Amino acid sequence: MVDKHINFIELEKACAKPGCPLCTIIRERAERYIDGMLFEHVSDRVFRKEFREAGGFCFFHSQKLDSFRDGLAVAILSRDILEDRIAALNKRQLRKPWKPKGTCPVCVERKRIEKEYLTFLIQADGGENGNAVREFFTATEGFCVPHYAKLLEIPKFIPKWIVTFHENKFEELMRRTSQFIELSAYGRGAEFARLSEKDKLVWKEIARNLRGGD
Repeated sequence: MVDKHINFIELEKACAKPGCPLCTIIRERAERYIDGMLFEHVSDRVFRKEFREAGGFCFFHSQKLDSFRDGLAVAILSRDILEDRIAALNKRQLRKPWKPKGTCPVCVERKRIEKEYLTFLIQADGGENGNAVREFFTATEGFCVPHYAKLLEIPKFIPKWIVTFHENKFEELMRRTSQFIELSAYGRGAEFARLSEKDKLVWKEIARNLRGGD
């Protein structure tokens, strides 16, 4: 039995789901990170200090706290932040707006995961599981625009198949979007009706590709 790296297994599972595989991995890992943080790190002074300096989570990740059941942990962490905000508001006459001194912990973790998996995809190309990675990855929608752009920023040789796959993907998405726009014109209802359900909803697909979904 081939000993597969955990990244291989997680990427393979993500590729079996709709959307950008990396968005899927980051979303799932972020939720596990928050859950673990609430359970394990509330009593950790170093973490509490870093969390407080960051002003807590960013707006996007703060919204996810509502879905977790550990209300006590959320209350303890949030009280630290509110205490600092009250102090800043009481000094409003100084005209110095409050600004965090650190970065949202989940955003930091998100960037680490991005780099980890983008690098893994590149390096896997020449390894013993390279063909398997290529096979299941090219059966997906591929990366969203933001994550493909991140891939191109990595100072390593990017396998040609990855570049070709995404160039073809985005060109085809452009073609289908243009077709959707043209057939949405007045008098072309019969032609529009003949589009597949996927092509009728291409506007959702292009919006998701441009923003990413993690």
